[in-house]
Amino acid sequence: MSEYTDIALGNWLEQRTPADWHPFMRLMRLDRPIGTWLLLLPGLWSIAMSATRWQGLRYFILFGAGAVIMRGAGCVINDMVDRDFDRAVERTRGRPLASGAVTMNQAALFLGGLLLAGLLILLCFNHFAFILGVCSLALVVPYPLMKRITYWPQAWLGLTFNWGALLGWAAVTGSLSFSAILLYAGGVCWTLGYDTIYAHQDKRDDLEIGVKSTALRFGDATPWWLTRFYGTALLLFLIAGLAAGLKLIFVIGLLLAGAQAAWQIHTLKLDDPADCLEKFRSNRIFGWIILAAILLDRFL
Repeated sequence: MSEYTDIALGNWLEQRTPADWHPFMRLMRLDRPIGTWLLLLPGLWSIAMSATRWQGLRYFILFGAGAVIMRGAGCVINDMVDRDFDRAVERTRGRPLASGAVTMNQAALFLGGLLLAGLLILLCFNHFAFILGVCSLALVVPYPLMKRITYWPQAWLGLTFNWGALLGWAAVTGSLSFSAILLYAGGVCWTLGYDTIYAHQDKRDDLEIGVKSTALRFGDATPWWLTRFYGTALLLFLIAGLAAGLKLIFVIGLLLAGAQAAWQIHTLKLDDPADCLEKFRSNRIFGWIILAAILLDRFL
């Protein structure tokens, strides 16, 4: 198997679970929690900005479970649609559907179970948040097709992965606000940055098989684009926080997050898949810094 496969064989989770479970765990990417963090963090930011302390804890737990389930469901949909492409890409040819470890019928049944579990979590929220959560499927399902028709599939992923910024606010307050919308927009810019870095891992294979991405669109100009994506994201986060009443501690946190983003851009090696993966994964630190800044400012 390739050195740059995205499957972490023999991880701690697989060591503690039956072997029959492993293909399905890999199918929903439980071996790679970074995607769950990137999906979860915008929702946690939104909850932290809008909730009281104990109210926020309840929603943190629900959103954590929902992020694992819905990220898994999105991965199953993606792999069902992309199984032929995955066989042609070095990093992904070992995925369960591409390799034949899971059949399409098994994946469809598994997906149904995940969507049912996600629905049960949505039922814990108010009516407005429930409707908003269901609407996210209109973004989740078409996402795998975007790389076939546009060089900007990362923008669609941004719209999808940051839905939690809207849903978190709606779950707590039963409505949306200016701050929630700005958080969402900033999150989209953040995703454009980190997923462009991620896409540089596969650019040679993508070019050969005709798949599009911002990595191919930007090429060597990627650092220029990343600077603007991360910079715009931080500016929108700043306005959102100030509108929500956050002050100095939050601003300091954003400066630290900005320094982390600058490190990513300055040290990024576009033609080194391992380095691109490291920089992509480091975005959980960027997200944690912002979450810590919101929580400290709100509760201190």
